[in-house]
Amino acid sequence: MLLRSKTLLFGIAAGALALILIGPPIFHLARTTYRDRAAIEKLPHGYADDVSRMNKTRVAENWDVPSNVDEAERKLRELLHRAQESGLHVSIAGARHSMGGQTIYPGGININMRPLNGMGLDEARNLLHVQAGATWAEIIPYLDKHGRSIQVMQSDNAFTVGGSLSVNCHGWQYGRPPVASTVESFRLMKADGKVVRCSRSENKELFSLALGGYGLFGVILDADLHVVANERLRLEQALVPLGRAMQAFDRKIREKPGVRMVYARLNTTPANIFDEVLINMFYPDSGPIPQLVQADSRWMARAVFRGSAGNDYGKGMRWEAETKVLPYLQGTVFSRNQLMNDSPEWYLDRSAETTDILHEYFVPREGAGSFLLQAKKIIRGHNADLLNVTVRDVEEDPDTFLRYADKHMIAFVMFFSQPRTEQGDRKMQDITTELVDAALKVGGRYYLPYRLHATVEQFHRAYPQSEEFFRLKRQYDPQEIFQNQFYIKYADHAARSGDLSTMR
Repeated sequence: MLLRSKTLLFGIAAGALALILIGPPIFHLARTTYRDRAAIEKLPHGYADDVSRMNKTRVAENWDVPSNVDEAERKLRELLHRAQESGLHVSIAGARHSMGGQTIYPGGININMRPLNGMGLDEARNLLHVQAGATWAEIIPYLDKHGRSIQVMQSDNAFTVGGSLSVNCHGWQYGRPPVASTVESFRLMKADGKVVRCSRSENKELFSLALGGYGLFGVILDADLHVVANERLRLEQALVPLGRAMQAFDRKIREKPGVRMVYARLNTTPANIFDEVLINMFYPDSGPIPQLVQADSRWMARAVFRGSAGNDYGKGMRWEAETKVLPYLQGTVFSRNQLMNDSPEWYLDRSAETTDILHEYFVPREGAGSFLLQAKKIIRGHNADLLNVTVRDVEEDPDTFLRYADKHMIAFVMFFSQPRTEQGDRKMQDITTELVDAALKVGGRYYLPYRLHATVEQFHRAYPQSEEFFRLKRQYDPQEIFQNQFYIKYADHAARSGDLSTMR
């Protein structure tokens, strides 16, 4: 009887200990899942917005391009002529993942390019011919069947080709410039309705301007992109203090060259912000290439990520999961296509009260430490809700006019949560302007597809070629048919009258 009582007491004690150890994480994840929303609110008819859900704007018309290319060109031409006659401006949208109204003009015609999404592969030349509305989520399975893969794209698959080219995206493919480097040519419909082919030898100025041109020079209809072979890759990781991260990576590259894809994550727990770096390196591996499969339900991963928003315990739990648990759960062998075939839907905020906001800063390697030291002070000083920082390597971009990588750069992609209120937006604007100044101070830049919180003066400092960029825009589009909120804020209209101060 005594033994049985001791056994019972031991069982109760063990159960209590287990509850103490695993109870808080389970409770935290359950509460996060319970509070989560299944879908975001629908946009009313006659309005346009983007993924930030901070740019709800009334427009004259939301217009879907036809899916047939001949009909699309004819109808687009008619639409542009109608806009000219009516004095309306036109903006161009795809997946709407820009966050500052780059796809929206108030009271204008908003073109939805998504229906134009056909594609074909020239296997002999390794060229993918793809229409502008196709998403990487549609392209990757198509290429996978042909044993091919994308050269450069973002880390998520939800973006359209036209959108990716218009922001000149970069990825985590190591040793590569931005996506413009993979473009053989594209067709562009200009403001007068004429369609021209642009490449490095044909209409090369327009080629340089429209790539990273935010839809201001015309409608990209389709493009020919260089592709590479799909391959089997093996993950190798290193968790190191921030001060030794660069040296650790350099040593790894010297000891084992040939890395294909690289990204790092910084510790974002408030007590230890930026103290540690998790470096992820993917190397070619022998053996069969894993099949491309649809991702299983990711409710657990979503609960862990969303549970880090506004919650210090959740941030610590997520960092522990990513550095100590995830490597054992996800495995270490992937196909190149599987790594890039990831949807952002599993982690994006659906709350009516808050939203996710991206920042991105490009700094020379020698300025990275100073930038992060200042960024830490800024983020802590504002008590900002920082959810994630991904670090990538970007080679010099020789192709685009409004380039952000005029030399080899280190990219810091920051992911914040903020309230969807005027006060929350003002706070984020203050954080942004301070972070932009920190990047500029070390010879860096900020990325343009996000919230328009940088001042006009900061924009011109970061992109000194912007005055000529806008002059050429007005040369190619004298009626300024193609416009968006980015153009409204930063185009050098005031400079034409000699008063730059009115642009601030």
